[in-house]
Amino acid sequence: MAVDPWNVIIRPVMSEVAIEKIERENKLTFIVNIKANKHLIKRAVEELFDVKVEKVNVLITPRGEKKAYVKLAPEFKASDIATKLGIL
Repeated sequence: MAVDPWNVIIRPVMSEVAIEKIERENKLTFIVNIKANKHLIKRAVEELFDVKVEKVNVLITPRGEKKAYVKLAPEFKASDIATKLGIL
């Protein structure tokens, strides 16, 4: 099943907490499609940003959005991608 990665990742989260996670834990935070599972999110992030994803955690926000915390492998820097996305 071919899924467009831009249909999985809706937008990056630009909050103080998200920036702290980038700096401290090498994690990126995204609002993702409510139907996307962890495997789809992992594949989408790896395809879009050419990185290796170590772990994906998801939660549903009180606003009904699905938020994904994506931990990158140690050889990749979340801050590099955040800079490309205009977060940092």
